[in-house]
Amino acid sequence: MAACAIRRLFLSVSKYKRRSHRVASVLEYNCGSDWTRTRPSCLHCASTSFQQTRFMSSRNRPNGNVLETVGVFEAPKQHGKYESGQLFLHSVFGYRGIVLFPWHARLYDRDVCPTTLDSKPQSLDHGSKEVKGKTHTYYQVLIDTRDCPYISQRSQTEAVTFLANHDDSRALYAIPGLDYVSHEDILPYSSTEQIPIQHELFERFLIFNPSKTPPFTSRDTLRAWQEKNHPWLELSDVHRETTENIRVTVIPFYMGMRDVQNIHVYWWRYCIRLENLGNEVVQLRERHWRIFSLSGTLETVRGRGVVGREPVLSKEQPAFQYSSHVSLQAPSGHMWGTFRFERTDGSHFDVRIPPFSLESNKDDKAPPAGYTL
Repeated sequence: MAACAIRRLFLSVSKYKRRSHRVASVLEYNCGSDWTRTRPSCLHCASTSFQQTRFMSSRNRPNGNVLETVGVFEAPKQHGKYESGQLFLHSVFGYRGIVLFPWHARLYDRDVCPTTLDSKPQSLDHGSKEVKGKTHTYYQVLIDTRDCPYISQRSQTEAVTFLANHDDSRALYAIPGLDYVSHEDILPYSSTEQIPIQHELFERFLIFNPSKTPPFTSRDTLRAWQEKNHPWLELSDVHRETTENIRVTVIPFYMGMRDVQNIHVYWWRYCIRLENLGNEVVQLRERHWRIFSLSGTLETVRGRGVVGREPVLSKEQPAFQYSSHVSLQAPSGHMWGTFRFERTDGSHFDVRIPPFSLESNKDDKAPPAGYTL
């Protein structure tokens, strides 16, 4: 599995952030599950060697025995942002992708002392603990469709979802193969291919330009699409909290409002990522949500697992991500709760879901334009 091979390769590379010197090595994978380690180079001291290190994939080979070059590593950016057209591999989920444009989100990290954040933070007060947000860069990206079947740590291929602007209140539209990726999850590479990513929107949004770096530039159609759909694509707030080495990250998105029997119903999508930062193997068993609406209602939701799954988080598979939806009969509200995990010895512990707001301040905008499913 190409994506699996790439994921394991880059997990070893991504550890450069934890120490000033870390050796990166290429893992070449055959479907017979044999791994070979080649060409070590220091990410900190030998950037030239690093940039020339190639990673391989058994992409689209029936027996998986033939490896071909996918691209050449580039040094990850410690400062600044990646440009539109930057090819990358996701450091956690392993898929190939390309950057469309950046978003500057407010990150509310409940694990960080407020004094370490930006000098002009924004506050978000939940209960007795005040959380101050700092600006953090995320990217709107296209996912290579060849890798989607092998992303086992996600419940589905990511998509931007929104409500249709017509009388059918049940219609849900989506733009598939779009994702939001944090700056630190980008592992950049370069390729000589003119179409290195397979996605139906790639050639509509980007064009090969060998005189540029990266050699893929935005078409006018991408800029027009971004401007028109900005209110529905925008990533504004990210919430993060860690309990007993399990980090929960939540990103809410407003989807729109529908009239149901003369009642306004507001919809949101929320994306949740679970990460095991420790060495212990744990399994998610239950979820417990509290949903507060501005209308004054408080709803409690309990259930087994999430989206029909009870994922196991280990050192080999440390993360799981899924998306779900919620509706309120009010233009705003809050959500918070816990996930119950089970250890290998049968004991349980609860992991806090950071409180996050549900806001609908975009109803005066035009509905989004995109592809339907």
